[in-house]
Amino acid sequence: MSDFSSDLPRGNSTRSVHGGEDRLKPGKSVTNAIAQTATYVFENLDEFVAFKAGKASSHEYGRYGNPTVKVAENKLADLEGAESALFFSSGMSAITTVLLAMLRSGQHLVIMEDCYRRTIQLCQVLGKFNIECTRVRPGDFEALEKAIRPETRLIFTESPTNPHLHVVDLERLVPFAKGKRLKVLIDSTFATPINQRPLDFGVDLVFHSATKYLGGHNDLMAGSVAGSAAIVGAVKEFRDIIGTIGDPNSAYLLIRGLKTLALRVARQNDTASRLADFLAGHEKIKRVYYPGHVSHPDHEVARQQMKGYGGVVSFDIDGDLERTCGFIHALKIPYLAPSLGGVETLVSHPATVSYSDLSWEARQEIGITDQLIRYAAGVEDYEDLLADIEAALDSI
Repeated sequence: MSDFSSDLPRGNSTRSVHGGEDRLKPGKSVTNAIAQTATYVFENLDEFVAFKAGKASSHEYGRYGNPTVKVAENKLADLEGAESALFFSSGMSAITTVLLAMLRSGQHLVIMEDCYRRTIQLCQVLGKFNIECTRVRPGDFEALEKAIRPETRLIFTESPTNPHLHVVDLERLVPFAKGKRLKVLIDSTFATPINQRPLDFGVDLVFHSATKYLGGHNDLMAGSVAGSAAIVGAVKEFRDIIGTIGDPNSAYLLIRGLKTLALRVARQNDTASRLADFLAGHEKIKRVYYPGHVSHPDHEVARQQMKGYGGVVSFDIDGDLERTCGFIHALKIPYLAPSLGGVETLVSHPATVSYSDLSWEARQEIGITDQLIRYAAGVEDYEDLLADIEAALDSI
């Protein structure tokens, strides 16, 4: 049997299953093997010299690469339509490695303030290295224009954002950045490559917390970055130094999880969209945040650049903190847990779970109200999730 041709037209599920893999695997197995080794053998010094010169395909040491990790990276690149991709020990590991690789003392970046909170905190840490960061509201191009300095090197964004699910207008942002010779980096964890491929819009690098949708089973920690071979290659050199590569067992779990990515995301898109419609019409819900719903301020942008709107629905209960907690505690199917993207439905209360160290006033300033709930749909039957939510709403 020949290798799976990249010239054939392929849909998302076919890419998820076969993309980035050799057709004939060691031992003629169907699945990829876990290369559980820290170091690799060379027949002689001539082979080692040829490897170092890029004339022989092999591996040297686990911090630099691994056969199982390489398959995961190839699959990620194929799904993103990228020339190259890298696998990391976590999403934050990927972001930290890239920012440290691309920025130096005295330089500056702009980040959208609705990004993942740990990413915001990382930008504060970068101040220790004399790298400054300016935060702007998503979609506020006037503020973005004012934030650009001569020493600015890149714009970091997230789309959709967490937890309000803002969608960045890439068709506007990318030309803006290119006109100022800035790189655009995007965390696309909530979208997945199934719903949005930022590189197609000219974004330079795309990140994922592979712990979420890409792995899909709440059983691994991993991250990724994908983009051009030149930029990713430079990042890899830095990763080789600081050792943020993911392990082969996690790479295997990611490969397995990616096989069903398109199926899972399609199910989660459908469930979340239907739940958003239901919640938006319920008297005990004050507001729904879902880019696929017409009430979302970024709905038109999402409709233009996304193929699906994701499995997360955020919403405000019409009431106080006690009523909101009562609703969460009345839910029977979701687990109360701080993550998303897996086959199990998870629910979170951002004010308590993610932002509890901020004062009430500081939370209000960034839209984290006591009534805000983030509901990350799994792959359970929609009818069961709906009945569970209805019962919980009835109880308050």
